[in-house]
Amino acid sequence: MLTTNFVPGTPNWLDLGAPDIDAAVSFYSAVFGWSFQSAGPDAGGYGFFQLGGKTVAAIGPLMEEGAGSAWTVYFQTPDADATVKAVEQAGGAVRVPPMDVFTAGRLAAFTDPAGADFAVWQPGDVQGLERVMEPNTLCWTELYTTDAAAAKDFYRAVFSWDHQDMPMGGDLIYSVVSAPGGGQGDDTGQGGIMQLPEENLKAGSTPEWHPYFGVTDCDATFAVATGQGATVLIPPTDAPGVGRLAMVKDPAGAPFALIKGDPTMT
Repeated sequence: MLTTNFVPGTPNWLDLGAPDIDAAVSFYSAVFGWSFQSAGPDAGGYGFFQLGGKTVAAIGPLMEEGAGSAWTVYFQTPDADATVKAVEQAGGAVRVPPMDVFTAGRLAAFTDPAGADFAVWQPGDVQGLERVMEPNTLCWTELYTTDAAAAKDFYRAVFSWDHQDMPMGGDLIYSVVSAPGGGQGDDTGQGGIMQLPEENLKAGSTPEWHPYFGVTDCDATFAVATGQGATVLIPPTDAPGVGRLAMVKDPAGAPFALIKGDPTMT
């Protein structure tokens, strides 16, 4: 279970790189009821998605040459520079070296050995997201990868994650990951790692992290999203022991998922 009591290795920030900020704000406002708050004239167009006056995600313009629209999951670190060393030693690559964001905190961005992008946030004045595990907020993070075994080794080396493997039928295994001291009580799961099936690879899927947003009605929110121009990846589906979920790409191509139920798979 995600919380805002962030400890090292847990998701503590989420932002969307978008080619058209106004269009993205219009889409997510319609789907989740979010409002947009600019981070100010010196922030280069970056700003915050808010729900009830609390930050639930962020958005900014695409900064890298040839980059496509995507959500980036950030994990808490007490030392972004030390995380750089851990990532490099484990075989990952540095996309954005550690940099201070005014007095808010310090960030760095990486690519894991299979090609999935992620980032870290070292808190300063801003600890992280202000609302999670509520309707229309972040409730789970998930990695699609071409090498699940290697991914588990990599993220264990970088963040000291534990994992619990759960058979999904056939050869598919879903690995629930957790950071030491994360979660609430016995509910420590914060995300999952899943091997991309061969058919997904043939269809052009590539390794990536994507967020799950909790909703009160998966089908209704899915209908709003597709009505606003989202592309269907997985239609609303019942997952035994998990809940009802769906996955889409927003109109600019950023994938995200919806879920009603218990995202921790317990």
